[in-house]
Amino acid sequence: MQVVILCGGLGTRLAEETELRPKPMVEIGGRPILWHIMKLYSHYGFTDFVLCLGYKGNVVRDYFLNYVAMNSDVRVTLGDGGVERLEAFHEESRWSVLLAETGPLTPTGGRLRRAARYLQGNRFMATYGDGLADVNLRKLLDFHESCGRLATVTGVRPANRFGELRAEGDLVQQFREKPQLDDGWVNGGFFVFENAVLDRLREDSVLEREPLAELASDGQLALFKHEGYWRPMDTPREKRELEQEWASDRPAWRVW
Repeated sequence: MQVVILCGGLGTRLAEETELRPKPMVEIGGRPILWHIMKLYSHYGFTDFVLCLGYKGNVVRDYFLNYVAMNSDVRVTLGDGGVERLEAFHEESRWSVLLAETGPLTPTGGRLRRAARYLQGNRFMATYGDGLADVNLRKLLDFHESCGRLATVTGVRPANRFGELRAEGDLVQQFREKPQLDDGWVNGGFFVFENAVLDRLREDSVLEREPLAELASDGQLALFKHEGYWRPMDTPREKRELEQEWASDRPAWRVW
């Protein structure tokens, strides 16, 4: 099954990081966050990727076009420029990566529509190129198939950005540092779509607006509830926190 990853956003809130590269190429532990997301899918056996490129898509292209050379031992013959690939030190040999140009300013739904010509089969998975999670993607797919709906979205309940204070008068009764939100679910990405969803998209469609709203009103959007780890990377602070997690003994999203 193919996995579509939206890689074309501007990443304006990470301006210092995204002046020269798109947000999915911002590194965590020396690897683009996009690589971490693809490793999650690969762990569950999904290795056929379609990357929807936009803002500074050439950086993504360069990364994958040179992936083998940069992750293998090579012998270079300087006289004729010959390159002999020797032993690889990467585990991504099974990955198929299709680099699809979808426009620098195209909204998310429009990107999916433009990539539709490369999608095969009756359904596909999709996600954003800027969030990490430990979602069990096999269970997500099984859930989608059991529901019989056109689309499934993974719902998450992220931690609050601030510590929570519960007070009585001038006295704090309870303090919780970054408690998990408990008043509903938010869109965590990690979708499964039937191909019929593509018929609902236009060039100017923002996936998170009319298309998903209409699917929900038609009773065609299932919710896969993920109680585990999920973190976006929208701000420099969130990037630093992910870096700190990666430097720990076992970052929560690393299931491979």
